[in-house]
Amino acid sequence: MTKFLKKDDLDSKWFEIDATGAVVGRLATVISKVLRGKNKATFTPHMDSGDFVVVKNVDQLRFTGNKYSDKKYYRHTGYPGGIKETTPEILQSKKPGEVLKMAVKRMLPGGPLAKKQLTKLKLYSGSEHPHASQNPEVIEIAKLNPKNVVRN
Repeated sequence: MTKFLKKDDLDSKWFEIDATGAVVGRLATVISKVLRGKNKATFTPHMDSGDFVVVKNVDQLRFTGNKYSDKKYYRHTGYPGGIKETTPEILQSKKPGEVLKMAVKRMLPGGPLAKKQLTKLKLYSGSEHPHASQNPEVIEIAKLNPKNVVRN
């Protein structure tokens, strides 16, 4: 018999990730798994059993290939002819971290639960963040996937 978690059984941890030189898509997969709680043995699909994720240095993310300048993000204003497009290069200069937030959001399932899980993602441009008092555990992306390491 499968045991499902109840609200009282939930406990959230805090994790910290340094995004310096990390590839956006590979970093987003790690973050989305932690936000959903799939890294735990007690994963329950209909509950928010995920953890908080603090990502610092989001202004130093990178893309592979020419995606930084060639990839396009589309949105629609709702009016006729109102389609707008932008590139990660423009988006990173205006709102650092928005590219990563969009990538993580698109990896979560749609609906109210995904919106709630996305609020547990905290993005910061510099190396300082106000969540030090939560004592976040550090997740080193370079150890998870050696391809993310920037080689000189």
